[in-house]
Amino acid sequence: AEMTALSGAEVDVVKMRRALISVSEKSGIVELARTLCGVYGIEVISTGGTARLLSEAGIGVVEVSEYTGFPEMLDGRVKTLHPKVHGGIMYVRGNEAHEAAIGEAGISGIDLVIVNLYPFEATVAKGSSFETCVENVDIGGPSMLRSTAKNHKYATIVTSPSQYPALLEALEAHEGGTPYALRRQFAAAAFAHSARYDAAIAGWFARGEAAAAAAAPETV
Repeated sequence: AEMTALSGAEVDVVKMRRALISVSEKSGIVELARTLCGVYGIEVISTGGTARLLSEAGIGVVEVSEYTGFPEMLDGRVKTLHPKVHGGIMYVRGNEAHEAAIGEAGISGIDLVIVNLYPFEATVAKGSSFETCVENVDIGGPSMLRSTAKNHKYATIVTSPSQYPALLEALEAHEGGTPYALRRQFAAAAFAHSARYDAAIAGWFARGEAAAAAAAPETV
């Protein structure tokens, strides 16, 4: 059945109070995070190598496992797949039932998600093994990307360092907030990014299956 739109607060500018940062492409992320924390007082949650990089740069971060109260597991396969992450991103601000649900669950809102995905195509291009390529299929990143893009009415998704200047410009113009037009623009870019990523994985699998079929001995 088709899902119906949920009622919530009608807002243009949403103030950014909490960000989750988890990036493979780390160029510019230290400078961005320093501005988010130092200028706008935004709390930063982070994961793995991104958290280490930011901590080493003297930026105070909350490890995602500390935020969720649940340790990273399965060799990093499960880090951000948790209700405290996706609930914090996805809840409809101003919706009475949603506000009550996250309050009861002790979930804090996440207003800004900065994420880019495991470098799958680069892994393939290096001639990595089938198993290594499969391990570089990102799960948590696309999940957060899609959650945030879906809830762009209230949450901001950033998927490329090329978007950092526009984000900073918006934060400066709106006293630490982002306008709806930018959130929608970034959501569109995020879904396009996700589509390209999945297309690359699907194409790689298809080529592998075609090669396997061609190499298989004929049966009479």
